[in-house]
Amino acid sequence: MNANPARPPGRPERPVHLFPGQGDFSVSSLVTGVRASGRLRTAVQEVFEEVDAAAAERGLDPLGPRLLGPRPPTGRDLALAAPGVSQLVQFGASMAVHRALCRTYGAPAAAVGVSFGEIAALTAAGVFTVGDGARAAHDLALVLTSCPGGLTALACSERAAHDLLDRAGSGDAVVAVVNDEESVVIAGPVPALVRAEKAAAETGVAAVRLRLPFSSHHPGLGAAAGSFAAALRAYPRSDARFPVHSAVAGRRYRPGDDLAARLADCLIRPAALPAVLRQTAAYRPGVLFEAGTGGALAAGARRVLAAGPAPAPPVRAPLAEPDFPW
Repeated sequence: MNANPARPPGRPERPVHLFPGQGDFSVSSLVTGVRASGRLRTAVQEVFEEVDAAAAERGLDPLGPRLLGPRPPTGRDLALAAPGVSQLVQFGASMAVHRALCRTYGAPAAAVGVSFGEIAALTAAGVFTVGDGARAAHDLALVLTSCPGGLTALACSERAAHDLLDRAGSGDAVVAVVNDEESVVIAGPVPALVRAEKAAAETGVAAVRLRLPFSSHHPGLGAAAGSFAAALRAYPRSDARFPVHSAVAGRRYRPGDDLAARLADCLIRPAALPAVLRQTAAYRPGVLFEAGTGGALAAGARRVLAAGPAPAPPVRAPLAEPDFPW
């Protein structure tokens, strides 16, 4: 019997950690995981001590004691909270899951960051401190309040999504995220999304508006991207302890990159998961872990990697798996 189900026999290599964006976040999954795993609870306590120090600078109440207390916040509570609170919780959750995974399965060989998740991925690699990563997450949240519009998930390929937008006359909407051959996200003004959603219903394509009150990955958000890049330039950075791959850049971050500009690209350029997921094969990982609270990124990764020429490693979503072995 394999004593470690997350690392199959014959695959002793280090894992790869996947850091999701904001579209699949569940505070209830985090709370459930914390109550089930002492190791995760310890990681949440440690991470949020640093996150809360940054939150206090921004005039926000501590989050760690609420998450670990008897009456943790709900998703609705976070949605109604001050701008940035939800993003700080998501950032801290990703960092805590990453830290707990490292203590159980070892440090990753590499990381993949998706949009907002690129901040956490770079922080996990030591480029930013946890405090500065939290500040950057809050900076982005404030910038997003000036990004009108929305995001809609479509159960179709990128090509089909472009065709649907053309048929709907939704020229102001764009394909923002390509998860795999069966799932994309479009972004744009709400009227354009409504037209696209109606066209999707008429053609049998499932469409779900994401519960995010902003647009992103849209070329019309150049001013917001400039503001975010300016905020990021205030934070020092260190060399990465392991490679970080960007779904927006489509490649690994390089030492000479203008990091602020590349992170700000997440506001104006699309993210494409398949290419960067395939790049992880170079590390020969024994397993890929989703360092977040959901399982959508892991599900997409399974589909992408299963279509490759080589046998795919397992992909796990710890907080979406009740029996995950911490």
